[in-house]
Amino acid sequence: MSLFKAASTISILTLASRITGLLRELLMASAFGASALTDAFNVAWRIPNLFRRWFGEGAFTQAFVPLLAATKAKEGDAATAVLVSRVATVLFWTLVLTCVLGVVGAPVLVYLMASGMRQSPAGYDAAVVMTRFVFPYIGFMSMVALAAGVLNTYKRFVVPAATPVLLNMAWIAAAVWGAPWFTRLGIEPIYAICAGVMLGGALQLGVQLIALSRLGMFPRVGMSLAGVRDAWSDPSTRSMIRLMGPAILGTSVAQVSVLINTQIASHLATGSVSWFTYADRFMEFPTAMLGVALGAVLMPQLAAAKAGGKSDEYSAMMDWGLRLVVLLGVPCAVALLTFAQRIVSTFFQGGAFTATDTQQAARALMGYGVGLVRLVAIKVLAPGYYASQDVKTPMRIAVAVLFITQFFNYWLVPVFQQAGLALAVGLGALVNALWLLIGLMRRGTYKPQPGWGMYLGQVLAGSALMAVLLMWASQAVNWTALVGQDLVRIGLFTLVVAGAAGLYFAALWAAGLKVKQLMRR
Repeated sequence: MSLFKAASTISILTLASRITGLLRELLMASAFGASALTDAFNVAWRIPNLFRRWFGEGAFTQAFVPLLAATKAKEGDAATAVLVSRVATVLFWTLVLTCVLGVVGAPVLVYLMASGMRQSPAGYDAAVVMTRFVFPYIGFMSMVALAAGVLNTYKRFVVPAATPVLLNMAWIAAAVWGAPWFTRLGIEPIYAICAGVMLGGALQLGVQLIALSRLGMFPRVGMSLAGVRDAWSDPSTRSMIRLMGPAILGTSVAQVSVLINTQIASHLATGSVSWFTYADRFMEFPTAMLGVALGAVLMPQLAAAKAGGKSDEYSAMMDWGLRLVVLLGVPCAVALLTFAQRIVSTFFQGGAFTATDTQQAARALMGYGVGLVRLVAIKVLAPGYYASQDVKTPMRIAVAVLFITQFFNYWLVPVFQQAGLALAVGLGALVNALWLLIGLMRRGTYKPQPGWGMYLGQVLAGSALMAVLLMWASQAVNWTALVGQDLVRIGLFTLVVAGAAGLYFAALWAAGLKVKQLMRR
């Protein structure tokens, strides 16, 4: 399977995940709006996701996948299966301990995440209860990350990319059927979403374990003290743990930034956490469809090229990934900057989600748009370091960027409120991406191929034409009058977006950019 075909497969399945995710958020917005209870749920939902970045697709994946790819390339499948089982044993028991501590320490975690919620005691107490409900979700998703790392290394991209849909379907079922049932029982309906989250996590893990079993890589978790000791003392496992140390620190920096942003948002107007979260949901479309897809495909391939000493192939894959980021990331950023309010109103406005909520969420979305390309580029640039088992350099950069981001927060939040938080994240991502890129070029790992100047000019020209169309459509259509006419509103939105995309690619073709040739590379 070619790199583009693999990335396309992941992107298409990720699109399905993001569409169902958007539907779940539409249901959340319509049913619960932006209130103290939705703020409480969003805080509770963020807490296990912070830990997930350590034990899941963050630090763990950064350390595990390159080691797995190198073991497979040098020692074969039998040694790889042993490594998978021993790593799974260490991860499993670490997660058990973490989940117990997380459930017991939920009040402390909520205070650290969003102490400002104490201005609404009912919301604060609800956040503690919901955190206890959903915290064990990290156990499911961290084991899912292990399974996905193995499957991606063996170029089985479909299952890892498709299973997030299961979480969204369980979430939607909880909103549609669970919430009314909880209401009849006299329980706040938003608690049904917590049950949906746990069901979704269990379904994702079950499907991936079946795929691992068919591959012959089903992890055999040691349940005895001797089994845990053997797994812990294995040289490969200890090597991964040593790699995870700097990776955890680097990932922790990113999560500290999220923690600070949520803490700041909790001290702003009621609903700020939710507005910030709704904007983040839209950001997941381009960052996941492009950044995550490319990262998942490139990391094992870069690691294999590095292990085989194929430096030219390594650099060419990096160049291809970055060109694809520019090709698709720049127009997405332009759309967020010029069409943000129409995007939010089309999908969320209505029911409990008011026009004010739309305006505030759109402001945060525009702030994110400033750094979209850089956020996606990091997903390609960072694997360039991880594939060489260098996790310290990205960690050091992340530490510096954390302080830079807080500097931006200091100046931007008093002026732009929750939109300032998103803008600070975007500007911090710009610094991070440039720093990573310059580092790869200085060490000679990445050598840009010819034609970048012309390429950037073509993309920017096409994006400018697209921006003109979107700004015209934003003013020409009375989008506010369409609230309540969901099918008409979504139909017009789809027509405008499709027309903008068509205009963009037509402009690229007219400028002489051969998109198909780029894809084949």
